[in-house]
Amino acid sequence: MNHEIAAEGITALRARVFTFGADAAQPIHHPDGLVVMRGGLIERVGAYAEIAPLLDPTVRVTDHRPNIVMAGFIDPHLHMPQTQVIASYGTELLDWLSKYTFPEESRYHDRAVCDAASRFLLDTLLRNGTTTAAAYCTSHPQSVESLFEEAARRNMRITAGKVMMDRNAPASLTDTPERAYDESRALIQRFDGVGRLSYAITPRFAPTSTEAQLEVAGALAAENPDMAIQTHLSENQAEITFVAELFPWARDYLDVYERFGLVRRGALFGHCIHLTERERASMAERRASAIFCPTSNLFLGSGLFDRQGLQGAGVITGIATDIGGGTSYSMLVTAAEGYKVLALRGERMTAVEAFYWMTAGNAEAMNLGDRIGRIAPGMEADLVVLDPRATPEMRHRMQRADNFDDELFALLMMGDDRAIAATYVGGHPAYLRGGRGLPPRQHGEAYAGSPAEEAAQAQQ
Repeated sequence: MNHEIAAEGITALRARVFTFGADAAQPIHHPDGLVVMRGGLIERVGAYAEIAPLLDPTVRVTDHRPNIVMAGFIDPHLHMPQTQVIASYGTELLDWLSKYTFPEESRYHDRAVCDAASRFLLDTLLRNGTTTAAAYCTSHPQSVESLFEEAARRNMRITAGKVMMDRNAPASLTDTPERAYDESRALIQRFDGVGRLSYAITPRFAPTSTEAQLEVAGALAAENPDMAIQTHLSENQAEITFVAELFPWARDYLDVYERFGLVRRGALFGHCIHLTERERASMAERRASAIFCPTSNLFLGSGLFDRQGLQGAGVITGIATDIGGGTSYSMLVTAAEGYKVLALRGERMTAVEAFYWMTAGNAEAMNLGDRIGRIAPGMEADLVVLDPRATPEMRHRMQRADNFDDELFALLMMGDDRAIAATYVGGHPAYLRGGRGLPPRQHGEAYAGSPAEEAAQAQQ
């Protein structure tokens, strides 16, 4: 037999494999699949029976059956310094910032605080199956340094940036246009493109930046035409009114960012709940992304995201946790709450659409669709292993799941971090539920049961 896949540097996973082609209308399901990875990239994916005979016999295959392997989840909008103000009681957006967020972020002048938060955040993302994120740091450069250095140690794909804000915030957090430019530029030169790190130009939102600061944000964008941009847009009606007062020349909220060259492909606009038709058309034309943050929008009472209207207008959309306005680190929980938000608007989102959004859809929103979000040859080998029977309640429900779509929907609605059996980053395990993994089997060994069943048998 011709064993054409050499063993050197190979990692191989056997499971039910679920991924996508070009869009959500092209789901790909291998009920008994094999993913072969080498050098941090996917080398082969397909039916186990077709690929296994091609493996060198010394290759060890980790068998995750009956669990499901998907591309790692992608979170395109969260705040690294807000992990300790998540679930703070009872305000709307602008009050929430002044009462909770700004005092908390003021602590991040201390590198030890930054390091502790970076470790906690990345540990928690991996435990929730999230392998890529776009993160706001604080206005302190050391917060960005800390997050990037911790991500580099884990080989995680992280996009992040120093928040730029020079008004309407405490003095401990404000910078100046000159400092914002110089500090951001220094961070770009040090980290952008190093390993799997990428920088995002990060004016917090229009109310906390003067025109002079937005001009330097635009200068950074012009100097780095392929760089990500992240900010907030039309989250709350009081915010929109405030923007109109601060920028009386603007046609609408988006026009502020347009004036300074900040609306383009790879620009991530958080929330986008209350957009005008003109704003939708402009975002679609410029290929900017609208990021849905359902748990945050519900928690702060901001409004209901119009997925159907935005996508109908041609706007690229993503879905994100928005920690810490958002209330869960889990993309499963986030998407489940998104389903409910859309239902209130008379829309229905299928499980296939939801899992596409969390993976390939969010990759497209971040302009990274050629690298992550799908399990296909040449893509980066970031994967999540999902256990649809992770809890007694889920096992009970799955006894009545009579097809794969039904199983996926129940997993979506009932799943959380407990449903994450393993997370792989660059082809290597970065998180294993319970703190340890089962020893991999030779690909010719008999399958004796699920990983959970094997673990129980090993303890008897």
